[in-house]
Amino acid sequence: MPKPLIGVTTYLEQARWGVWDLPAALLPAGYPRLVRESGGLAALLPPDEPDAAAEVVSRLDGLVIAGGADVEPVRYGAAPDPRTGPPARERDAWELALIEAALAAGTPLLGICRGLQLLNVALGGTLVQHLDGHTGAVGVMGRHPVVPVPGTRYAALVPETASVPTYHHQCVDILGKNLTVSAHAPDGTVEAVELPSPAWVLAVQWHPEMGEDTRVMRGLVAAARERMG
Repeated sequence: MPKPLIGVTTYLEQARWGVWDLPAALLPAGYPRLVRESGGLAALLPPDEPDAAAEVVSRLDGLVIAGGADVEPVRYGAAPDPRTGPPARERDAWELALIEAALAAGTPLLGICRGLQLLNVALGGTLVQHLDGHTGAVGVMGRHPVVPVPGTRYAALVPETASVPTYHHQCVDILGKNLTVSAHAPDGTVEAVELPSPAWVLAVQWHPEMGEDTRVMRGLVAAARERMG
């Protein structure tokens, strides 16, 4: 059977390589590595017109909404906190459209960090715009334990308390419609959310692409393979 094709969203940034300094669609190499190690094929999805989202999703077996910039607070009806980062409006519009298309089509969906926050916002939830203790130094991953909620999809994948790589300063405030919390940090921060079956929709607040544990991504790839028939 062919390997599932997993789309992964990308950053859109000014970047330098060789003699070039240009706008670039880019993604940390850990994301495609994690997809590959989990049995899938990675396809990078740079920001595009939101109207194209349904067509793109129709060609995928699974979708990953990657980490990155803070979600613009206007998306959930809030004024920006001074500590909220600059908006990434093209990504917000594109990735919200991808989430909507994936949910409508039943395409397996995994959100990572920003991806969890954007899924929550897409379903009517809100965010805490700043919290401490969930990063290392600037540009350095922190680590902390994550405790699964028994009976959830996440707990079926990772039944034990796990130490995870983490780098975020925002988190879920009001939970989006129909979402279930499936893991917490010791301080009570929501660390994973999911939608009930039959959809395969799971989002985690940490960065599995920066670690060695493939179980969450393997769950997505397995769901994508099952959907392929």
